[in-house]
Amino acid sequence: MFANSYTQSSSFGLRETNPILGVGLVEQMQFLFVRVVKANDLPSKDLTGSLDPYVEVKLGNYKGVTKHLEKNQSPEWNTVFTFSKDRMQSSLLEVLVKDKHILKDEFVGVVRFDLHEIPTRVPPDSPLAPQWYRLENKKGEKGKGELMLAVWIGTQADEAFSDAWHSDEATSVDSSTPSNHIRSKVYHSPRLWYVRVNVIEAQDLVFLSEKNRGLSNVHIKAQIGNQVLKTKSMQSQNTNVLWNEDLMFVASEPFDDHLILTVEDRVGPNKDEILGRTFIPLATVERRADDRIVHSRWFNLQTPSSSDIEEPKKDKFSSRIHLRVCLDGGYHVLDESTHYSSDLRPTAKQLWKPPIGILELGILNADALTAMKTRHNRGTSDTYCVAKYGQKWVRTRTITDSLNPKYNEQYTWEVFDPATVLTVGVFDNGQITDKGSNGNRDTKIGKVRIRISTLETGRVYTHSYPLLVLHPSGVKTMGELHLAIRFSCTSMPNMMLLYSKPLLPKMHYKMPLTMVQLDMLRHQAVAIVAARLSRAEPPLGKEVVEYMTDADSHLWSMRRSKANFFRLMSVFNGVFAVGKWFKEVCAWTNPITTVLVHVLFLMLIFFPELILPTLFMYNFLIGLWNYRYRPKYPPHMNTRLSCADSVHSDELDEEFDTFPTSKSSDLVRMRYDRLRSVAGRIQTVVGDVASQGERIQALQSWRDPRATVIFMLFCVVASAVLYAVPLRLLIVTGGLYVMRHPKFRHKLPPAPLNFFRRLPARTDSML
Repeated sequence: MFANSYTQSSSFGLRETNPILGVGLVEQMQFLFVRVVKANDLPSKDLTGSLDPYVEVKLGNYKGVTKHLEKNQSPEWNTVFTFSKDRMQSSLLEVLVKDKHILKDEFVGVVRFDLHEIPTRVPPDSPLAPQWYRLENKKGEKGKGELMLAVWIGTQADEAFSDAWHSDEATSVDSSTPSNHIRSKVYHSPRLWYVRVNVIEAQDLVFLSEKNRGLSNVHIKAQIGNQVLKTKSMQSQNTNVLWNEDLMFVASEPFDDHLILTVEDRVGPNKDEILGRTFIPLATVERRADDRIVHSRWFNLQTPSSSDIEEPKKDKFSSRIHLRVCLDGGYHVLDESTHYSSDLRPTAKQLWKPPIGILELGILNADALTAMKTRHNRGTSDTYCVAKYGQKWVRTRTITDSLNPKYNEQYTWEVFDPATVLTVGVFDNGQITDKGSNGNRDTKIGKVRIRISTLETGRVYTHSYPLLVLHPSGVKTMGELHLAIRFSCTSMPNMMLLYSKPLLPKMHYKMPLTMVQLDMLRHQAVAIVAARLSRAEPPLGKEVVEYMTDADSHLWSMRRSKANFFRLMSVFNGVFAVGKWFKEVCAWTNPITTVLVHVLFLMLIFFPELILPTLFMYNFLIGLWNYRYRPKYPPHMNTRLSCADSVHSDELDEEFDTFPTSKSSDLVRMRYDRLRSVAGRIQTVVGDVASQGERIQALQSWRDPRATVIFMLFCVVASAVLYAVPLRLLIVTGGLYVMRHPKFRHKLPPAPLNFFRRLPARTDSML
């Protein structure tokens, strides 16, 4: 019932494609490359004899402009421009040198090329050497000044492609477009470590307040960057305080931060008094890759007035704290949702296993994207793609002013575990528009998740994935993303062996962290990764990192709660189906089936050695039968499974609400009452389950003396019968009795069930 209900509309499903792929997984695209290197001996145009030159590369309606250099007659640019050959509207390429002026730029000279005469370069050919070209005036006459250029026809496989300014869409690339924000780049997440701080004790504390001389209430505040944790407050009547408490942080390489520990005394409500602090450089902290014990150390406390991150002076008397600090490299630092992890390796490199395969991703193109902005009175988008797998992030170049961009870029990752997920997102670049209400934040368009274990080895998957995004108005298709994916296995035995290994590194099982700790540490890890990548060139904004890592997946959602409930019902759907089938067998709905079940039952009882072989052979045959219906493509986001196609608008409004809420008190009260209603039904179900368990406990607890006596007598009789009568005979008798014909049944419940329902539960003791 529930499995079939997950079939969604065809507009939300995958569409298999058959693109013509060149070398690798992308379509071969030809581009005109123009490398503007430098100029020499340019003529002056001002009365002062100075020149502010720049170069304009023009091809039909497309143009690219270098930066202008002030007062320089021999400038150097070393800039590469590309023009898509499919969109060339002219056979003449013009490279103009101009002088920058406030009112109107002045012409200096030009070099012209016939596109039919431009050579073609195919890697691995060496790069084309630049040449000097004499500038011409508007009449075509040779003039003063030279320009060094290299012009050739190439593909996206050219090494100059990634650093070039692209004009492959209907727009001009000029100095107003920040080039660093439109180029393709590869990023690596910072290497993250867990920092374990075991606060043992403090000695010889000096209390500044006279009130707490008798009884102190002391705690330690630990801080690394923006992460702040506190120990429990411990009361003490002397100057020594004992905690023995662990605090966990996340830190990234290189370790520039310090661990700052401050001893504070609670002297009043919300008022703490600093007794001392110490600074520990993380670069000096011991590292470990297993659960060995780290040696503890004593650290002297600096005076409260001191804030220098230096080694404190060695005084004859000083308060001190006893700590055990280490960098735990045996854990995998979770920096994304655990359901969509793309890497499961520990931090310590010496624990890494060799890769089991290679993942290749070809980002081909996007179709029918939703316009995210308005330009020249029409809707448009400036889009790029981001792919994340493991510590490697990739970003394609930004295709400006197009709703059907073609990327055709290919990337490769090493795969260490098949139980990982590749995430590809599409974003609208907010950096190349005027500052508006969006605040230059990149806008999400949609994303695709692909689990590596669902891919067949060596097969190339070419599908068009719908970009499904949930908006306050409902689920929308923001366009389609065309991908080509191939997973190549380098060691099939090692990959098969991985299925018997723990999913996470050993430290997660030897010294497990609580769910609260993991959630807190994941939030801190995402913040560190976002801060680091947002400072790269081009930057990956915080909104991009949080969307790719599903940073808000832990927040409450009525829609997700319903979806998870239906998922749970789908899991038990098979059990319910078996129960329904067995009920029909007992009711003799189909006499032939019932007789066959009787025969099978008796055969298994008299030949018990066939039970397990029959069970496993039955499962093998089911798997063999289902092979015909195996998925032909990787699973994609399902709107029916997510309850996104039938969600109420108010529930969506609640899901997109900020935390804490920004809604009116009446609306919050209504939602709170609705939540109480849902929680009340859950409370009833949990209470019913608890009551059944308490009834089982009541069999021997003498809460109902008569029921306990009856149960004890039943146990005595049952033990005697089981001892005297062969077990096989009892099982046969019991099975035949359960499957007896309806003529020998009555509608009243059986005596054992009546007895169980009469047992007392503890509900009568609840307030």
